[in-house]
Amino acid sequence: MKPGIHKVLGIAILALAPVLTSAQVLRIGLAEDPDVLDPTQARTFVGRIVFAALCDKLVDIDEKLNIVPQLASGYEWAPDSKSITFKLRDGVTFHDGEKFDAAAVKYNLERHKTLKGSNRSGELRPVTSVEVIDPLTVRLNLDAPFAPLLAALADRAGMMVSPKAAEALGDKFATSPVCSGPFKFVERVAQDKIVLERFGNYWNKDAIHFDKVIYTPIPDATVRLANLRAGQLDFIERAASNDFASIRKDSKLKSSKITEIGYQGITINIDKSDRAKQNPLGRDARVREAFELSLDRQGIVQVAMDGQASAGNQWVPPTNTYYARNMPIPKRDVARAKALLKEAGVTNPTFTLMTPTTSDSQKIAQVVQAMAKEAGFDVKIQSTEFATSLNLADKGDFDAYVLAWSGRADPDGNIYSFAACKQPLNYAGYCKPETDAWLNASRSSLNPVERGKNYDMIATELLKERPIVYLFHRDWLWAYSARLGGVKEIPDGLLRLTGLQFN
Repeated sequence: MKPGIHKVLGIAILALAPVLTSAQVLRIGLAEDPDVLDPTQARTFVGRIVFAALCDKLVDIDEKLNIVPQLASGYEWAPDSKSITFKLRDGVTFHDGEKFDAAAVKYNLERHKTLKGSNRSGELRPVTSVEVIDPLTVRLNLDAPFAPLLAALADRAGMMVSPKAAEALGDKFATSPVCSGPFKFVERVAQDKIVLERFGNYWNKDAIHFDKVIYTPIPDATVRLANLRAGQLDFIERAASNDFASIRKDSKLKSSKITEIGYQGITINIDKSDRAKQNPLGRDARVREAFELSLDRQGIVQVAMDGQASAGNQWVPPTNTYYARNMPIPKRDVARAKALLKEAGVTNPTFTLMTPTTSDSQKIAQVVQAMAKEAGFDVKIQSTEFATSLNLADKGDFDAYVLAWSGRADPDGNIYSFAACKQPLNYAGYCKPETDAWLNASRSSLNPVERGKNYDMIATELLKERPIVYLFHRDWLWAYSARLGGVKEIPDGLLRLTGLQFN
């Protein structure tokens, strides 16, 4: 190991040394620092890990992606599938003592739909109104059947915050979030820690065995693992793929390997801002095709991920029911890539590839840079802190962006917000009326065959334009203390704290 790395590890471990080591404290190492802790506005995967402890949802998913109760004890679709009625748990309170009821659900869903800066509005767009039937019964009315609704409500669109706190704090809510999960907010120090403590009145409190949970962002996977092995952390998410073999051999550690439901890709600024006009990738679809053909997806998986992923070219993996088999993974073809560049009249195309500072993203960018160079591309890598990179993507201040999406149980959650016109996560600026029509049709049909036909058409158009070059589907790699039991391996990659305890 290089001397400089020894120094980094030493600093990181010493920085965590003051942390309490009581068995009542669970210490989790994160790959990034989350963005805002408001489920309406949040958009990062790592934030969802924290929300799993902080904010309960109407429903959740299990290991097999089945919808299971959480704040709602049950639900029923209307015969025409244009409304759904939820029965709510009795006796649930928010962290500030306010009662959770149907009125609170109505408030939250309307807040998700209308709050300025909401990233949930698109997920709930078909919901036209929310009716309070009685204190423990709420009905969502839709303008058309909406297949992805339950999957959306099993994520941040279904998270409930205290209406009283949301009104009192306004745009400062994320600085002191109040929800109804098993843990309540204590403090946050940016880039350092997020501290939560056990909520004594939690509806399922008998399943919670820790008094406090501390999340520590450590972007370097090697440093995260060093802190776990040193006993300064109890659990780390997204362990480095090249460390996983040694983790499995370590008797002091346990590990989990879970195939994700999301994807890793490169988002290209094709019309998000005027910068797209200065970007050779953004100006010409032939250049984007040449870029894709310069890449060997299986090679990227082997070199950047040590084989801990599955190559793919769509928003869902090839094993998914809704994978569009009419658009299979293209093989690398450097000769064809060069011919396309010549046809487009572009020589030595140069662009900047923005990448988060996480270890995996850095390796992906470096492998892509080397592969694309063989076809004539000059790729400049711009390493950027994750939350900052999202802000730059929002503004369209990028050429191309290495960006992972953690995935949703329904495929709509992997595509709609990224490909539909003017959606909050459409960083590429892609907008085609025909694609919008197919996306909306896929959402309104509950028939899997009909949905599949729409996804085939979406793939035909989207993969020709290439606003996102999809690369692969990761394996979630977790490492944790051998003392920690009760870990549930759920494909969304989020650690549930319910049932966790030290043995």
